[in-house]
Amino acid sequence: MEAIGLFYGSTHGMTEKAAMKIKKALGGTIVDVYDLKNASIEDIQKYNNLIFGTSAWGIGEMQDDWELFVDNLSVVDFSDRKVALYGLGDQMEYPESFVDGLGTLYCRLPDKSRVVGSWPVEGYNYYFSLAEKDGAFVGLVLDDHNQADLSEKRIAEWVKQLKKEFK
Repeated sequence: MEAIGLFYGSTHGMTEKAAMKIKKALGGTIVDVYDLKNASIEDIQKYNNLIFGTSAWGIGEMQDDWELFVDNLSVVDFSDRKVALYGLGDQMEYPESFVDGLGTLYCRLPDKSRVVGSWPVEGYNYYFSLAEKDGAFVGLVLDDHNQADLSEKRIAEWVKQLKKEFK
């Protein structure tokens, strides 16, 4: 598989920890990890396979670094790229806006047809999420506040899926 560029925005380190777990789960695949606050569009343009990760803030907001960066994606030609998304949220504290940061990131992508890695909504307890489209999440959803014990398994399953979809 081609190298993967993994870009995350993390305020308290949880999204970064998830990025490192995803990299580890991808095993022999080359995964270059970028903290978004130090990344550029040129870094993104190096890869045909991309993973973007964000947490949720407030109601429907992406992590601050994504909020500042996301409009720059409009200059990227996604026609030969695939993008997988992952997001962190708290379904007990914010059941009415669970992982909305992930949904907002998805909505702001210039070419949604290139997004891979949808994830089932089963196993989560929430009322509403901007990240839910057509009965599935637009990417991997992790809730390390309430379901930390499921994160490793979810990452492993998602990575298996990505290996097929990135080919």
